[in-house]
Amino acid sequence: MNVLALDAALGGFSAALARDGRIAAWRCESGHVALERGLALVDDILSAARFNADQIDRLAVGIGPGSFTGLRIAIAYAKSLAAVWQRPLVPVDSFDLLEYGSNLAEALGVVVGRPGVISARYRSPSASRRASGRIDQVLDALHLAPSELAVVGAPKDVLDALAERGIIVRAFEPAVTPAAAAAALAAGFRTPKSLHEVRADYGELPAAKPPRF
Repeated sequence: MNVLALDAALGGFSAALARDGRIAAWRCESGHVALERGLALVDDILSAARFNADQIDRLAVGIGPGSFTGLRIAIAYAKSLAAVWQRPLVPVDSFDLLEYGSNLAEALGVVVGRPGVISARYRSPSASRRASGRIDQVLDALHLAPSELAVVGAPKDVLDALAERGIIVRAFEPAVTPAAAAAALAAGFRTPKSLHEVRADYGELPAAKPPRF
């Protein structure tokens, strides 16, 4: 199976092509480049792998949480390509992208939003909880017990906040990068969704709250 994947939720913009469960080509650029460079990167990896659209079996896209603008652009590109090429589309959330390939039975995945604001998911064999907001509010909402915990994607301020709560942290970076490569590999084992079902998950708190009247 050949899968073309896009992601702009977890920093910059990445595109990757998986062929039979292995990454055949990928490109990644940092910064807010999704609008200007997104489709050019898709062309680059198709050329590098000597592929054309007819050889793509399905598409995948990271749906967040993550960058507000990047998510909108990447999902719009993925939906447009899926519609034009008449291919199925598989959404993959950011927490699964962070953890893909790590084989962790229990983990806390962290996506950074604005300064001091995160989205996080705690996952174990018996539970899955997530929350978004200020760091302390999120950690309160997740009800993390003092113990040893694998943490993926967390910056220093989150690791420090966990340590202050008596949690012994084993910090990990994502096992598969860029994020689009993880999406391309994960999508081979997932059920596609209709284009109308694929929506962005922005995760974090809004920058401002509307007034109450």
